[in-house]
Amino acid sequence: MPNSPSEPAGRAGRADPPAASASAAGPASASAAGPASASAPARADLAIVGAGPAGLAAAVTAARLGLRVTLLDAGDRPGGQFYRHPAPGLGAARPEALHHGWAEFATREAALRAHESAGRITYLPLHHVWTVVQGETPGTAGARRGPAAPAAEWILHAVAGHAPEERAATVTARAVLIATGAFERQLPFPGWTLPGVVGAGGAQAMLKGGLVLPGKRVVVAGSGPLLLAVAGSLAAAGAAVPAVVEAAAYTGYAGQVPALLRNPGKLVEGAGYGGALARHHVRLLTRHAVTEAHGTDRVEAVTVARLDRDWRPLPGTARRIPCDALAVGHGLVPQLELATGLGCATRPGPDGTVALVLDAGQRTSVPGIWSAGETGGIGGAQLAMTEGELAAHSIAGTPPGARLTRRRARLRAFADAMAAAHRPGEGWTGWLRDDAVVCRCEEVPAGPIREAARDLGARDARSVKLLTRAGMGWCQGRMCGPAVAALAGEGPAPDRRPLSCPVPLRHLAELPPSEH
Repeated sequence: MPNSPSEPAGRAGRADPPAASASAAGPASASAAGPASASAPARADLAIVGAGPAGLAAAVTAARLGLRVTLLDAGDRPGGQFYRHPAPGLGAARPEALHHGWAEFATREAALRAHESAGRITYLPLHHVWTVVQGETPGTAGARRGPAAPAAEWILHAVAGHAPEERAATVTARAVLIATGAFERQLPFPGWTLPGVVGAGGAQAMLKGGLVLPGKRVVVAGSGPLLLAVAGSLAAAGAAVPAVVEAAAYTGYAGQVPALLRNPGKLVEGAGYGGALARHHVRLLTRHAVTEAHGTDRVEAVTVARLDRDWRPLPGTARRIPCDALAVGHGLVPQLELATGLGCATRPGPDGTVALVLDAGQRTSVPGIWSAGETGGIGGAQLAMTEGELAAHSIAGTPPGARLTRRRARLRAFADAMAAAHRPGEGWTGWLRDDAVVCRCEEVPAGPIREAARDLGARDARSVKLLTRAGMGWCQGRMCGPAVAALAGEGPAPDRRPLSCPVPLRHLAELPPSEH
């Protein structure tokens, strides 16, 4: 990925690879100062993985409904990537100035602290869940396991704390809510590995979490509504933003008028972003893309070209824009490793990613496992919080009320409209020269990947990996996966891996034989 963390709406995972979501589980109790002791496993009615908007809303709602909740998160404070906090040492006087909808978060964070003080929520920051397995149901030792098995306790295994002091942690719960958020989708291009090229969400994270800018003159590029928010934030913080380069055309919303009209607040929000760009004299180039970044020790300029309807660069339309930073991203990808490792069913999304199949109560296809937020399809913080509340009601067995259900339907319709409008066109690979790096970890360029697909019979990302090593590095294909699959001619496929984050071998060796 470009050289900084990405910006999903929820947080449950490490910042390397893509700052996405892979939270964790742990025992006993903890505060924001650090994870709890791993001396004895904690048991809960509900374990929630991820304290972003979805997980936080689910936790406080479930606690209010009488459930004992353990909330597990990779971050040191709740809020996920969307409500990322400046480091305490920076002395930010008004962190809310960098956020949209801060009041909603602040209300839920206050509720979290109140429930934590009352013992209804055990909050475990700095925990990375790496797997969830089904435990034995009391009185059914030796019974079959899996999606069709009787209801059982779930065991969540996590890495707690930071290396080298990190340790194993375990939590058991009657139900699990996966709210692991998403990570940024990157479509590579020549020069995307240069210093100064960062994720669009990564630029936002740098500003929110570190109060720093990626550069003085920052081009914002890619596709999706996040670009407008990022450009507005950077400009307001003092950066010069010569252009927002959007690969899609906003005429893609023309067929989605009913969904737009049902969400007037979203239209007002979009108008606000547009007004901010106008005030800061930021030029919006639609149906354009950055097709190359130039520089030696750092990015110095980018080439921008006009695209056809399938995102193929049009000859003769290229121009250079000088800059010292590029913030680029093409939407978000749901983080599904924990869910797919459990066998949860998935579906293709309108944005070309894969999301979980969920029912009206946010249940996955595996009994005892719920999910909320970006894992069910990218939709933003408001939808994530709504789905978190719905999931909590479903788990507690209480009716959510028609208002909450209608709100979810309305926000989901708008999210799907956005996803369809900004879905990458198949022709984007036309800006990839054969010498352009696709897999950053293993430094595999596009040429060998094309050769594997064209001459060696590779028709999926896994076959390409075996032939070229693309996707075998530290990020395990999270960054290059969509690009490798596109070059191989493969459609969207769920990300499946046995471990959702790096795990010390000693923690694996400590597992009981039944979980090996």
